Amino acid sequence: MRGLRRTFGTRHVLDGLDLDIAQGEFLALLGASGTGKTTLLRIIGALDRHDEGTVLVPESRTVVFQEPRLVPSKKVLANVTVALPRGTRTKETGRRALAEVGLDRHADAWPATLSGGEAQRVALARALIREPELLLLDEPFAALDALTRLRMHDLVGELCRRHQPAVLLVTHDVDEAIRLADRVAVLRDGRLASDERIAIDHPRDSADPRFAALRTRLLAELGVGHAGSAAGPGAPATGEHPAGKHLDPGADPGATSGPAPVTGPADARTTAPTTGSTTPEESSA
Repeated sequence: MRGLRRTFGTRHVLDGLDLDIAQGEFLALLGASGTGKTTLLRIIGALDRHDEGTVLVPESRTVVFQEPRLVPSKKVLANVTVALPRGTRTKETGRRALAEVGLDRHADAWPATLSGGEAQRVALARALIREPELLLLDEPFAALDALTRLRMHDLVGELCRRHQPAVLLVTHDVDEAIRLADRVAVLRDGRLASDERIAIDHPRDSADPRFAALRTRLLAELGVGHAGSAAGPGAPATGEHPAGKHLDPGADPGATSGPAPVTGPADARTTAPTTGSTTPEESSA
């Protein structure tokens, strides 16, 4: 994307943003609440319009949101295959996708019987089943407990290396970004304040001095200073203030909490004009 601009009233939430993500690359985008992270993700996912700039996105793209957004009236297998064309191999493909996330035994379960981590794994299977070229992750681990979140980090990292989509992860969590991404960027004042490749081999250990040094730099970019540099008990290392609050209590102007499908491949490779464009309809799940 080039020169991307999105304005709400007189405020430029995105102000001439340039960004590239290569096929198979995992980019984590950090920023305080209200800096436009979710707005950017929604524009890339064709869920919101932009006012100026050019956006070129792959034909196939899917989104995993913070909430699993499963269809309660459909069993787990049907939720995973909901966007697939009907055919003799649909169920077989769905069962393989569930096996990848460790839920093949839950194919006939109802969403209401799943734990939060299990439901999010179903959402991940649904997103990857169509082999998207671009996978958008909108803080998908934020509502999970700490241990489940770490397990999901391992699973997502493994699946992304296996399927090789381009990945954009929006997160507040600095450690999460370092643990998962190939590159990490900080969004501030509508533009990228920093964008760097992470030169640490997987699996990454938060006790590694290089991990700690990068955490400190990123927190400084986020305006937190030394708050996350300590690794001792009670020391925040995820981009939060010591009191446990997020960097900013606001929310992205473009964010919504209403229902939206998790998988929404674009109908065609889209190039947006430099004036306000019509947003493609979100694909039905």
